[in-house]
Amino acid sequence: MINRLFRTKSISQILTDADHPAHRLKKTLTVWDLTALGIGAIIGTGIFVLIGTAIVGDEHRPGAGPGIVLSFVLSGLTCALAALCYAEFAAMIPVAGSAYTFSYATLGEFLAWLTGWNLILEYGVACVAVAIGWSGYFNKLLKLAGVELPYWATNPPHWAGGPEGSIANFPAAIIVLLITVILVIGIKESARAAGMIVVLKLSVILFFIAVGTPAVSADNWTPFMPNGFEGVRAAAAIIFFAYIGFDAVSTAAEEARNPQRDVPLGILYSLAVCTVLYISVAAVLTGLVPVSQIDIHAPVAEALSLAGYKWGAALVAIGAVAGITSVLVVMMLGQIRVFFAMSRDQLLSPGLSKVHPRFGTPHRATILTGVAVAILASLFRIGDAADMTNIGTFFAFVLVCFGVMLLRYTKPDHPRPFRLPFMPFVPLLGMAACLYLMVGLPELTWKRFIVWTIIGIAVYLGYGMRHSKLAAQNGQP
Repeated sequence: MINRLFRTKSISQILTDADHPAHRLKKTLTVWDLTALGIGAIIGTGIFVLIGTAIVGDEHRPGAGPGIVLSFVLSGLTCALAALCYAEFAAMIPVAGSAYTFSYATLGEFLAWLTGWNLILEYGVACVAVAIGWSGYFNKLLKLAGVELPYWATNPPHWAGGPEGSIANFPAAIIVLLITVILVIGIKESARAAGMIVVLKLSVILFFIAVGTPAVSADNWTPFMPNGFEGVRAAAAIIFFAYIGFDAVSTAAEEARNPQRDVPLGILYSLAVCTVLYISVAAVLTGLVPVSQIDIHAPVAEALSLAGYKWGAALVAIGAVAGITSVLVVMMLGQIRVFFAMSRDQLLSPGLSKVHPRFGTPHRATILTGVAVAILASLFRIGDAADMTNIGTFFAFVLVCFGVMLLRYTKPDHPRPFRLPFMPFVPLLGMAACLYLMVGLPELTWKRFIVWTIIGIAVYLGYGMRHSKLAAQNGQP
């Protein structure tokens, strides 16, 4: 039984399966495409929406206040440590599946399943949170244009925390379904769309920094940490959501033209650019208006509005809508590629790994993801979705950091196009940082995570372990 749970899949077998004609994905992405996908996934809901909750706090956690700058530094360092581990893995094993595939090669099938199961949680719930954030800024943009949608069509139902009389968040569901169509048509088209949107939202963020900086008042930075370092840590745990898009770059490794070189560069370039921009935006935002006046729904646009730049608020709202759209594209792409990889290993239904004969995309997994995310985005609140995303991500990052160390011991001579520096200190620090931030998440999030994990174990024991392609190849029942 133990041998079946911890059977590993060889790197050569992983690469062979990825090259099978029935499951082969088109190799079309360049280093610019991958970097654009990374920035497209990273800059969005985290900086345009969740930063407000992280600064102010809520009933579950204290706010960081102006100390949000330190929260971004803490989250950024944690992600940088994990990103280096991802880069070594992605260059060695350039196939779809990200941390799931890496775990299958190092930690065994059961832990790979748990990693994939939590990646489904990470990406799926992230898509829900991003779609809800998109809906909020879209509604603000419509209001600036003199159009206001009825509250019952833009909020979750009352039983899910919405106002009384509300039915569903229809804009959130509609944008998900539209992006599903784009993702079915093709990855290159999705990457091109993300690239154009990246240029737009980077311009908007640079505009916010340029316009807001002269209006910054140092008095608004006092007190710097109103809730002490505990507030900084709690905020870092929620804005970690703002960084996790780099993970999506590794999920697209199988579609890169030169993955051994371009995937590590795409991961590191996108993370570096976004970290600098995040810290700059956080400093300007908290200097523009007092913490008590920050709007948790559209903090960046509203800050400019309060500072007297009404026209600037409209521009930021346009950039936010575009930016969050690109995040949704890449997050859904990541979710679909994890489904695809798990299905190809027959731990999930093999039908999900079928590739469209014309578009060369896993259309069944794409449609399933789109419909599920659209339903959930119309029914739930953004804060709950962000917390669930983060805890699933932390779990996956810990396993990746551990796996890269283990593979250095079990396969020391395997070619490594990108070699992680300062082994084993970088992965050990990455694991410690992830666990530290994980502890800062609310108790309710932990309970939901445990329930999700138990469901995952039941699915694996009831289906995955018996249908595993690796088990069949090894002649195991």
